[in-house]
Amino acid sequence: MSRELIVLGTASQVPTRQRAHNGYLLRWDDQGLLFDPGEGCQRQLLLAGAAASDITRICVTHFHGDHCLGLPGIVQRLSLDRVPHEVPVHFPGSGAEFLARLRHASHFHDQAHLAECPVDGDGVIATGPFGTLTARRLNHPVESYGYRLAEPDGRRMLPERLAELGVRGPDVGLLQRAGSVVADGRLVGLDEVSAPRPGQVFAFVMDTGWCEAAIRLAEGADLLVIESTFLESEAALAAEAGHLTAAQAARIAAEAGVRKLVLTHFSQRHPDASVFGEEAAAHFGGEIVVAEELARVAVPPRRD
Repeated sequence: MSRELIVLGTASQVPTRQRAHNGYLLRWDDQGLLFDPGEGCQRQLLLAGAAASDITRICVTHFHGDHCLGLPGIVQRLSLDRVPHEVPVHFPGSGAEFLARLRHASHFHDQAHLAECPVDGDGVIATGPFGTLTARRLNHPVESYGYRLAEPDGRRMLPERLAELGVRGPDVGLLQRAGSVVADGRLVGLDEVSAPRPGQVFAFVMDTGWCEAAIRLAEGADLLVIESTFLESEAALAAEAGHLTAAQAARIAAEAGVRKLVLTHFSQRHPDASVFGEEAAAHFGGEIVVAEELARVAVPPRRD
């Protein structure tokens, strides 16, 4: 199973000839988390080779149109394709009325299995085999939340220690499940033949000004997707609108210890998005991806 981000759109306030409105599908093993389905998201999924049935959860950061106007099409496609599984939808609780309007924006034979999950404060909002999904309130003129998906920490088996202590065959699996096993007449504990393996972390930070919550969401993330609407030359405009510059996004990533940084949500003022990556590179030494429509961005390999 793979872990990757499929970028469906990178525009901010309005789409352009080159940029579609927001939309990001995170493939996380057998899960498909759709973040901020903007206008045209259903078609972008088709172009990306993804299906409505791939979506197992939807996360809406806030109810500005470029982050949610694709939701009616997604819901109706879930219904049309008779997707059998339940799809939780996380959204700011203050926007329940907007969700209701988008959910029933037109006549259709409603067969979608949606579970409305309003977010009303910072904290854990879902747990499961995928790990823990957390939300934090961001700094934007309307209620907006960022999301963090964290896999539980595990352990990495050390073959040389297993061989040294005589743990082999089915006993290896038993040791992993039970925490200890008797080998060659000796009790062997899991910590003797394994090393800690940090769980992978994905963070999604959209419309926000600089805030501590963004850093907390991004802390130790293997992959951070973050808005970088403006450049530093437009910092005053960014602060007024509750957005980040590319330099600010990069400084958040650096302070949080992020491994791979994905910049997106670009202002139409800048047709060439490479300028955002160039500005960010002066503040973040890790890998930077300037998002493009239909790009696939792999989650970095596990840390040893």
